[in-house]
Amino acid sequence: MIEDSKADAIIKDIRGLMKDFKFMPYDEDTHRGFIRHVLVKRGFSTNEIMVVIVTGTPVFPAKNNFVKALLKLHPEITTIIHNINPYQTNLVLGKQEKVLYGKGFIEDKLLGLTFRISAKSFYQINPSQTEKLYRIAIEYAGLTGKETFFDSYCGTGTIGLIAAKNGAARVIGVELNKDAVRDAISNARRNKISNAYFVCADATDFIIEMAEHGEHVDVIMMDPPRAGSTEDFLDAVVKLSPPKVVYVSCNPETLARDLAYITKHGYAVQKIQPVDMFPHTAHVETVCLLVLRNPVTHINIDVDVEEMVQDKRGLATYGQIKEYVLEHSGLKVSSLYIAQVKQKCGIIERENYNKPKSEDARQPQCPPEKERAITEALKYFGMI
Repeated sequence: MIEDSKADAIIKDIRGLMKDFKFMPYDEDTHRGFIRHVLVKRGFSTNEIMVVIVTGTPVFPAKNNFVKALLKLHPEITTIIHNINPYQTNLVLGKQEKVLYGKGFIEDKLLGLTFRISAKSFYQINPSQTEKLYRIAIEYAGLTGKETFFDSYCGTGTIGLIAAKNGAARVIGVELNKDAVRDAISNARRNKISNAYFVCADATDFIIEMAEHGEHVDVIMMDPPRAGSTEDFLDAVVKLSPPKVVYVSCNPETLARDLAYITKHGYAVQKIQPVDMFPHTAHVETVCLLVLRNPVTHINIDVDVEEMVQDKRGLATYGQIKEYVLEHSGLKVSSLYIAQVKQKCGIIERENYNKPKSEDARQPQCPPEKERAITEALKYFGMI
């Protein structure tokens, strides 16, 4: 069961206390009422429990008595937070919050690490399957101790810190939610992890900036919300061109859309593994490994072909090189000699120019004076 019985009991008793304290529920149509939402988070390994009460106004009448009454019913609650959301929005949590009881956060353990969880930070609600999900993601990353691991949508740093402990040389986590970033930094410190750092920023802009500065990452981890990624973010990933992208998705529909886009831009899907996070529902998480196709041979370059043609440089044929050498040095050179010089200069040549016709065949070597003349021609045509 992923619907926590303790959370249900707390919410039921809060409904009863609302009647006792004459607190009206918030009406989304009329925008009247007091309590909009109740959020319960539980650390399954620590048994710490957070209760977040979301109200439509900053004033909380008789809050001290309400907290005492709730704690009398549920002394196992370790922290209570008052979140204020006065806006006409479908967002559950507002920007402002006050701690009414406890330390304002809870902790939980995952794959041997301890994580701090605040009211606004995302945390998976199915811990046993979460460990399986993250193990698969780290396995797909193929970490060997040398990789730079980029954790986009990093949240409280769960996947990134697990990667830092399991083979990543360096972890960079980026997240727009400043509360989640604060938790991620705290989690790194709490777990004594020094090879991970977290930034509050837009992941798309951050990746583009990295690409423009010529920085390299080996693995990008994507764990976007149900709406999936954006074309801007995927374009930024393509621009940075990491050898591996590990995509963790909670929505197969948006995953299919994003995979269709990124596979058209240089990546291939190598592995896919669904993980059932929500039994007896239509929802499933999916881990997908994408690899860059032929990363050595596919290079993005800017070439002004028109300028090259007009300048007659860089596109010289063997005939043009022979004419130039004859005109400027009076020497006749063969295609074989040109190929030998081009090979010495690091220009890739067809194999048959230098391949013996038989084991006993010996190729004539280009004389020094002709090599110098061909080299001058290659320089003239901008080929070296």
